[in-house]
Amino acid sequence: MNFAPLAALPKGALKVLYEVARHLLRRPVVGIVIAAHTRDGRWLLIRRADTGTWALPGGTLEWGETLRSTMVRELLEETGVANPVFERLVGVFSRPDRDIRFHAVNVLALCEVEPPSSGAGVNPLEIRDVRLFREDEVPRPLAMGLDELFDLARQSAADDMGEASKTSKARARDAILE
Repeated sequence: MNFAPLAALPKGALKVLYEVARHLLRRPVVGIVIAAHTRDGRWLLIRRADTGTWALPGGTLEWGETLRSTMVRELLEETGVANPVFERLVGVFSRPDRDIRFHAVNVLALCEVEPPSSGAGVNPLEIRDVRLFREDEVPRPLAMGLDELFDLARQSAADDMGEASKTSKARARDAILE
């Protein structure tokens, strides 16, 4: 069954939904986007149930959580992956139009993970599928405007010994302002 409720809504309805959320929330939501890769260089993606498109895992912070605990919880809930190894913060993104549901300030974290167990911990109401992709297999476009974030994470992971190149540093610095 191909169920993706947000994708089925007309653009006008999405705009109304966005305006209602903006007035109810009145402040941006803080979230984490997780660029998780395996030791052999494959990237962990989720297929969202609401749009039917692929995305990086992640979610919003719950009251009393740290970014690190949110990263661990979201990876476990969405992919079944436990014990991620945090590598570095890649950037902070706040462009209001990146997510069609609400204005989010997203922290992009890079981490290494073990391959997920088949179907473990996946919430079928939110996630339709979990899969590892080689760089040349990553389906585009990613959901919620995540292509740019993925590209920055990929470049950050490729940088030698954790030392970001001048170009990557400049792109990450500029990304903090968006």
